Amino acid sequence: MNPDIVKALEAAGLDPADTDRVVRAALEEDFRYGPDVTSSATVGAVATVTGDVVARDNGVLAGVPVALAVLDILAETGLAGGGRASGTALRADGSRIARGDAVLRVSGPAAAVLSAERTLLNFLTHLSGVATATRAWADAVAGTGAVVRDTRKTLPGLRALQKYAVRCGGGENHRLGLGDAALIKDNHIAAAGGVTKAIEAVRGAAPDIPLEVECDTLDQVREALDAGAGFILLDNMSVPDTRSAVAEARRHAGVRLEASGGLSLAGAREVAATGVDYLAVGALTHSVRVLDLGLDFA
Repeated sequence: MNPDIVKALEAAGLDPADTDRVVRAALEEDFRYGPDVTSSATVGAVATVTGDVVARDNGVLAGVPVALAVLDILAETGLAGGGRASGTALRADGSRIARGDAVLRVSGPAAAVLSAERTLLNFLTHLSGVATATRAWADAVAGTGAVVRDTRKTLPGLRALQKYAVRCGGGENHRLGLGDAALIKDNHIAAAGGVTKAIEAVRGAAPDIPLEVECDTLDQVREALDAGAGFILLDNMSVPDTRSAVAEARRHAGVRLEASGGLSLAGAREVAATGVDYLAVGALTHSVRVLDLGLDFA
């Protein structure tokens, strides 16, 4: 991959090797059955074209370094007939953009640009949709002290990119996988024989990793606090119960609380105002609406 693109990905907090893997898989889907027949037939040997990726709606941009990687890797593979298209970022990831804003300029052999178009836009529209949704949630809770976080409810293979888009939208990331933090959920509690036993089991097995425990009731919250839990997820609790859980937790220094389950954008501020530290929102990644972006030739 081009060193400049590698630097751009690293600056964004993205793993170049992981991005390379995802982009190559996406390109393989498009070229699995042969070359781009339509572009080859219609544009032939046209020397160069220039086009802008333009916003069709208001939102938050995410995925420009990934789009640039698509152009670079496509050229490297030779799948577009050996032509090399290049891109220039016109807006930075994390920017609020409005309908009509140009965010990326693409130029090069017409066949190469057209062959890259759909894959490039798939990444940009999806990741910008994640960033846009996250920004709406972050704006909704602004000033409360609560932070919006994602979950592991991500599309297979796209976790790192989706979590990057959450950061572009002003959110924070929860754990990236199963091994960087422990999250004791209801089935773990049932299997272990209770909240306290589950906490003790995880601490005994992995004493140095962050530990969070899911609680469905105030009694479970009290048990978790008595067991020394420092991070509690309040699952599908009502606003009054959430407020009571916050009051219980504030008697213990340093305990953090995360509300999860049944949250809505309309009710986000009310939940945040209870005093929880985080709102966990799976919808940021598992069911987000794409941001409409399109490539227009000059």
